[in-house]
Amino acid sequence: MYQNTPPRSTIRLTRRGRLALIATGAVVAGTAVAVPLLSLQSDEDAKPTSLVIPEGWRSSQVYDAVDKALARPAGTTRKALTKAGLKLPTDAEGNPEGWLFPATYPLDEKSTPESLLSFMVDTANKKFNGAPIAAGAQRNAMNVYQAVTIASIVQAEAATKADMGKVARVVFNRLERGMPLQMDSTINYALNRATLKTSDADTRIDSPYNSYQRMGLPPTPIDNPGEDAMRAAITPAPGDWLYFVTVKPGDTRFTADYEEHLRNVAEFNANQKKSAQPTK
Repeated sequence: MYQNTPPRSTIRLTRRGRLALIATGAVVAGTAVAVPLLSLQSDEDAKPTSLVIPEGWRSSQVYDAVDKALARPAGTTRKALTKAGLKLPTDAEGNPEGWLFPATYPLDEKSTPESLLSFMVDTANKKFNGAPIAAGAQRNAMNVYQAVTIASIVQAEAATKADMGKVARVVFNRLERGMPLQMDSTINYALNRATLKTSDADTRIDSPYNSYQRMGLPPTPIDNPGEDAMRAAITPAPGDWLYFVTVKPGDTRFTADYEEHLRNVAEFNANQKKSAQPTK
């Protein structure tokens, strides 16, 4: 979809849209939201009757949750992938990342890792392959797999639902201009972590998910996005933004102007320094 030829930019966008300046060595952390591993709708001593998969979980988290819900040994669900017969798109090459749709799934005595994974993938196919998702992807010169990949980045980077359309537009604008995405969320995925900080060394790792060193989209989605992120990916907000930074909670600023962005980053750094000072 996009040509991957231009050189690396000097600007890097971090997870949740925060920026670190490579030239100065400054590292800016994002925010993390703790999500319970498993949400169960049942009495405390009874077997779970449903499994809730939150938006933005990685496949590895889903596998662990299914193991716990079905009281199976750790790793059982991951091993079940080869015999689950999942109806994944060709581009996925057998990797269900992005297609384990976040929703509430019923559990009963007949539930197995294979049946739950198939239920999730079938739900994703119904959501993604019908209108308006498929039509929206085509309208933006993408296939559905690329749209889900963008949605997964939006899911990881946007601080609020209201910011999702703008984050999606930043992704599109940077791709169309031949700029690297430079998202910390892709680095975290490559390193299988959820840290708040990304070092300069992290941005030099050899991985196809290193969106600092490699152009274009990562090879797969980096999580399993929900419907809000999918809508943002196919209908990004209009704008010329190339940068964004959350100066403080509830105040994410988007701009196409580098100098303005630097001022926003300086304000964010000042707020962080102030909040780090011990109270008397």
